[in-house]
Amino acid sequence: MASKSATERSSRIPNFFRLSVAERIDALRQRGLLSAGDKRLLASGEHGLSLPVADKMIENVIGVFGLPLGLGLNFLINGRDYAVPLVVEEPSIVAGLSGSARVARLGGGFAAESTDPVLIGQVQVVGAPDPEAARQRLIDEREAILALANSLHPKMVARGGGATDVEAFVHQQTGDAPMVVLHLLVDTRDAMGANLVNTMCEGVASLVETLTDGKVFLRILSNLTDRALARASVRIPAANLEGKGYTGEQVRDGVVLASDLAQIDPYRATTHNKGIMNGVDAVAIATGNDWRAIEAAAHAYAARSGLYKALSRWRSDEAGDLVGEIEMPMKVGTRGASLESNPSVRINHQILGASSATELAGVMAAVGLAQNFAALRALSTAGIQQGHMTLHARSVASTAGAPEAVFDQVVDALIESGEIKVWKAKEIVRNLMRRATTADQVQRSSACGKVILLGEHAVVYGRPAIALPVPLAVEAHVRKGGDGVQLVIPRWGLEQRVAPDQRQGVSATLNIILEALDVVGQPMLIEVMPHLPRAMGLGASAALAVAVIRAIGDAFELGLTDDFVNQVAFECEKTAHGTPSGIDNTVATYGSSVQYQTDGKTPRFKALRLPEALPLVIGMTGEESLTAKTVAGVRAAWTEYPERYEAIFDQIADLTLAGADAIASARFSELGQVMNLCHGYLNALQLSTPALEALIHVARDHGAWGAKLTGGGGGGSMVALCPDNQEQVAEAMRMAGFKALPVTVGG
Repeated sequence: MASKSATERSSRIPNFFRLSVAERIDALRQRGLLSAGDKRLLASGEHGLSLPVADKMIENVIGVFGLPLGLGLNFLINGRDYAVPLVVEEPSIVAGLSGSARVARLGGGFAAESTDPVLIGQVQVVGAPDPEAARQRLIDEREAILALANSLHPKMVARGGGATDVEAFVHQQTGDAPMVVLHLLVDTRDAMGANLVNTMCEGVASLVETLTDGKVFLRILSNLTDRALARASVRIPAANLEGKGYTGEQVRDGVVLASDLAQIDPYRATTHNKGIMNGVDAVAIATGNDWRAIEAAAHAYAARSGLYKALSRWRSDEAGDLVGEIEMPMKVGTRGASLESNPSVRINHQILGASSATELAGVMAAVGLAQNFAALRALSTAGIQQGHMTLHARSVASTAGAPEAVFDQVVDALIESGEIKVWKAKEIVRNLMRRATTADQVQRSSACGKVILLGEHAVVYGRPAIALPVPLAVEAHVRKGGDGVQLVIPRWGLEQRVAPDQRQGVSATLNIILEALDVVGQPMLIEVMPHLPRAMGLGASAALAVAVIRAIGDAFELGLTDDFVNQVAFECEKTAHGTPSGIDNTVATYGSSVQYQTDGKTPRFKALRLPEALPLVIGMTGEESLTAKTVAGVRAAWTEYPERYEAIFDQIADLTLAGADAIASARFSELGQVMNLCHGYLNALQLSTPALEALIHVARDHGAWGAKLTGGGGGGSMVALCPDNQEQVAEAMRMAGFKALPVTVGG
């Protein structure tokens, strides 16, 4: 199979990080980024540097050292897609780059350019009797020097490269005689060119001595490659920067402020530039280039004014967009024995698809700018530590040998505990695996979460609401015996003994359940497996109560009816929320879609028939939804302007009933419009947040038919209707930094 053309190549591979390694390799092959042979090499794990080859590369070889090879996705540079190979061991770099490239892509991607790939060779002359006259003779004999240098590498000249110019300098020394230095400027085309330039410097040394009457000492290239510059730029509309509770303007201004500090403060500039090199070095290593030389040139170039400054600069333009620019030395190669001796390097060049050294240099400049943006955006919003915390926890869990089956649980428990240490990870693994044997042999009890599709807040004032179940929101099982009542929730890092007098939090819920089921004093181990996060407006607390009630009932053979389970769960909800509507526990118990309404005293539930499945995506902001606070805020406004707010509630009620009719007839287009309109009213009630708005915009921009907040608002979650693009919308939410849960209800 021939490689696909540049226009067919794609760096957009949805859910790439969720695939297994084998599936990722298959995806690259399907997109024409790998040949059949290279696919087999990658899949076999035998594509790395072999020991015999390594033994010929350096001295005293005893082995081959490995580093992770990943892909930076979503890159659009000069209108072309690039999947960028990255060799790096530091967490967050690959994810940060891919996320930044995604944001940049929405605004048209990066622009990049490079100068000719010119290296400078230096020939040092000492002892010249007249240094200034010697310098001038070197300039005057430019053509002779270039002709001699190029005669040493005629093939390079044939490829359009070779020595192109000379420069000469006199350097004064305190207390010593001046020295003369010749610069030989050499265009090395697609080769890195170090050996070529050194050979030329050696070859012209005798002629230089004759012309200067001095003695040539050093003859070597310079790694300050300021004649081989790469530039990249990007323009990001402020609207595309919204997220995680921040407006686009806030993120933009934060990035600009951080950039301004790096222009005047060397302490900030050093860390700023290190972030740039996180991306650049990873590409350099993956493509077999001399990352040490690139580092040295970058930092020297950053200090060329006498003050060490940032290599990039970010500003706000007249339209209010964020504009980033970078210029730095970038002397790289795409050909040569040192690149071709390592099979991984050859494969990486094929994946990247850069046809020349100048194209590769431009890509690397864009990668450096993208990594810089990822770091500055994190610093300007929730802080860079938040992302690092999860990635560090994953690294620790891996070091502790956490099995794949419980890996995510171990990571969550580590973060929850605050002790992100290997010993803690091993302890969590032991506890999980100890319980797994028993848990796998026990039929787990489960309960549904809920998502309010229509009718939030208006339902408090006697209007209808529609709630849909989220299947398997919480699972639980109970083992009789042990020492007292033990509660374990591994995903929340919770393990505690439940005392009868505890009346707060989860323990309060458990005591209500134990009393209602008349099993107080009975020893048992209760293990809860929640699949929904807490305080996201998705009914996790009610689902937990229902699952535990059923698990205890099964363990003690109590023969509980659903009506009884629902009644006890409602009492638990009162403890958790004060005056609950009853929706959460009802949906959790019966797992049915319902239309709910109350006159303030008697709740009425009506089963809602779904003739066709509703494909939804629930987006979670990560911000707790404080339902009591938002309900109180609406109540205060209603008390002050009752007629105005009653009219709004009537409008929401009309939309809810129209939505119920649309569901019954599977008119998804109409249902989507109703959801969008309903969100408008909820936003007018000041229940939305920047994070919710960001999620809703992402969903709609990626084809959701309708999108709105769900539940109390003020954080929490939103819901999107996605009949034909459920996974694409979910992936877009994840790429924007949020959690997403595809759910299909009914049908």
